Amino acid sequence: MATKEIKSEITGSVWKIVKRPGDAVEEEDSLMILESMKMEIPVLAEAKGTVKEIRVKENDAVAEGQVLAVIET
Repeated sequence: MATKEIKSEITGSVWKIVKRPGDAVEEEDSLMILESMKMEIPVLAEAKGTVKEIRVKENDAVAEGQVLAVIET
């Protein structure tokens, strides 16, 4: 099976994690919500599959381009 890395498009912090490893996801399902400048930005699955890894925890600071999750497609 192939994997797809989901990267942060912004610098901010992890406000809430919605999906966990082992969860099935459809393309565009919300994986987590980031907070930046008092705005909530959803991080969406870019492919249908199963969440293999979540590489951050709630309240973690994240950088633009950082891998947040891995989906097995």
